[in-house]
Amino acid sequence: MADKRDYYEVLNVSRDASQDEIKKAYRNLARKYHPDVNPGDKESEAKFKEVKEAYDVLSDPVKRENYDRFGHQDEAFQGFGGFGGGFGDFGIEDIFDSFFGGGFSGRKRSQSNAPRRGADLRYDLEISLEEAVKGKDTFIKIPRTENCPRCKGTGAKEGTEPVTCSACGGSGQQQVVKNTAFGRFVSVHPCVKCGGTGSIIQEKCSRCNGEGKVFVERKIEIKIPAGVDSGSKLRVSGEGEAGTRGGPPGDLYVVIHVRPHKIFKRQDNNLICEIDLDFVYAALGAEIEVPTLDGKAKLRIPEGTQPGAVFRLKGKGVPSLRGFGKGDQLVRIKVDVPRKLNSRQKKILREFAEASGLKLVEPQEDKGFISRVKETLGGGK
Repeated sequence: MADKRDYYEVLNVSRDASQDEIKKAYRNLARKYHPDVNPGDKESEAKFKEVKEAYDVLSDPVKRENYDRFGHQDEAFQGFGGFGGGFGDFGIEDIFDSFFGGGFSGRKRSQSNAPRRGADLRYDLEISLEEAVKGKDTFIKIPRTENCPRCKGTGAKEGTEPVTCSACGGSGQQQVVKNTAFGRFVSVHPCVKCGGTGSIIQEKCSRCNGEGKVFVERKIEIKIPAGVDSGSKLRVSGEGEAGTRGGPPGDLYVVIHVRPHKIFKRQDNNLICEIDLDFVYAALGAEIEVPTLDGKAKLRIPEGTQPGAVFRLKGKGVPSLRGFGKGDQLVRIKVDVPRKLNSRQKKILREFAEASGLKLVEPQEDKGFISRVKETLGGGK
């Protein structure tokens, strides 16, 4: 069977990707490589078939589970699928495992010394609302394991190489033959001598002590696109943990957290703010300046504006992550009633009340503290 690329690598998704993520990745790649879009292009046609094959497996929960367990080697055993009948999820290899200690098929263990992809990493990044709306390029420091630069990940002393394990011949496995009432069976186990790696390190690298990996802190540039929100995940390909035995590195996922803003609140792609408006402006109308993330903007207030009224500043909101348009800024009005008025202001308002047919309660004259004390004690004038 010819070597095949990892299906997750073909669709460019992580191994824990959801079905929605797998479906989205497939649609994007299918549109890109579809023969109708690339007529006569044999390379695109081959990639389209590869993408379709990967999607057919990863979109099926049962096929995906088998692929995660056995990889492409599972295809070599497709003709023996009838063993499952009558046992539900309890397969024939599980039956023999229970009798003979495991390893009847050897499919799972046959990859013990094969290249393995590194683990994914997560980094939580806190940013301001301005940075979320406008985007930003920044640097973060990631602690992770990398292949030892001295031994190039082999774990062997500089100038030496690991040698093939004499016990397993480099396969990483040992076979045990058992004669049973059912016949003669062969079980497969990880090699005891090399631990399943298939090789022996005779002299360890002094830098990594034979581990093949070192712990480092790496500075990585992150491009935050405009329009992200709390919970958004940015995938940085290949910036995760180092792979094993020549396998590719994992990915880095940056999870965004947006700090609360003192003026604005976000609602989808809209920004909301509240403005205190003088009651005279609310009654007579005015043109005022309101804050936006791009500076001050003019807003016309019509006469008779009521408390709670909302005005829209089109295009002053958050850009769409998909690149189509921007949200708006919504300005909610709070009418500010003055707490203290001078005599002239009171007179004008009384005249307004009289013209409006309103009856006001005449304020009592403030006689002063001394006069109020005398009245209380019955001292008279």
